[in-house]
Amino acid sequence: MPSSIKTYEFVDRSNDQMTFDIKKTEGMYEANKGKLDEPHRHHFYTILFIKKAKGKHIIDFTTYDLENHQVFFISPGQVHQVIEEHKSYGWVITFSRQFLTENNIDYHFIEDINLFTDYGKSPPLPLNSEQVDLLNMYCDQIYSTLRSHTKFKYHALGALLKLFLISCNNICDLDQKNIQQIHAGSTILKDYKTLVENHFSEWHLVHQYAEALHVTPDHLNRTVKSLIGRTAKEYLQSRITIAAKRMLFFSDHTTKEIAYALGFSEPSNFSNFFKKCTGISPSQFKK
Repeated sequence: MPSSIKTYEFVDRSNDQMTFDIKKTEGMYEANKGKLDEPHRHHFYTILFIKKAKGKHIIDFTTYDLENHQVFFISPGQVHQVIEEHKSYGWVITFSRQFLTENNIDYHFIEDINLFTDYGKSPPLPLNSEQVDLLNMYCDQIYSTLRSHTKFKYHALGALLKLFLISCNNICDLDQKNIQQIHAGSTILKDYKTLVENHFSEWHLVHQYAEALHVTPDHLNRTVKSLIGRTAKEYLQSRITIAAKRMLFFSDHTTKEIAYALGFSEPSNFSNFFKKCTGISPSQFKK
């Protein structure tokens, strides 16, 4: 279904061969002459590392304060908008799935670090001064490496990116108990996320996914919640709700058309689902 969401397909709009980039936020602010950022999405991963800022960051219709010492992780497809009250200081790292493949970074690594949340809440990771210094050091190295002519440049960038992400993962203070259980559950989570992405407009019930994964709905709910803090049902509802919000906000399609596009047999069923998940009706949200 078409929409009017501004979409950036390439890491570098002037070079569609670029699969990795890093920029200083202050340089981007100056290049845009302080012009307000429009809501948009990317076909690549974005890391927004903020050293100093004041404003708002809206990700999939949830607003977060843009403050000093934080990192945002935006997945491909997420709609976001940065609203700066004045010039921000920090870094923006962008990379594509192609970059991961070309530099032997397993796609599951991105899943396992659990920093990029596809749907639902995407709060920033808060940092202390030491953590800011560490991540800034990696960004300085990434910045100088990208602009160098050294051999194996992109392998080095891949290694530095992994160090940056691993450091962020360690900062998250994740519960490291039951490592074996987490490893086993992560396989189910990955398969579940893939199924949701492929079937959310057809399958609206957790038991349909559980059957495809050969587990019970209760086991699937508990496993997913232990890894991402939300049940399988909540994750599925978030995916459908975000798709609905994007269509309502960025397209001219009617509620009826959106209901059928998302697999609801009746528009009333869609309206009831949307209101239950968001607290407001589709028409109220569109206004």
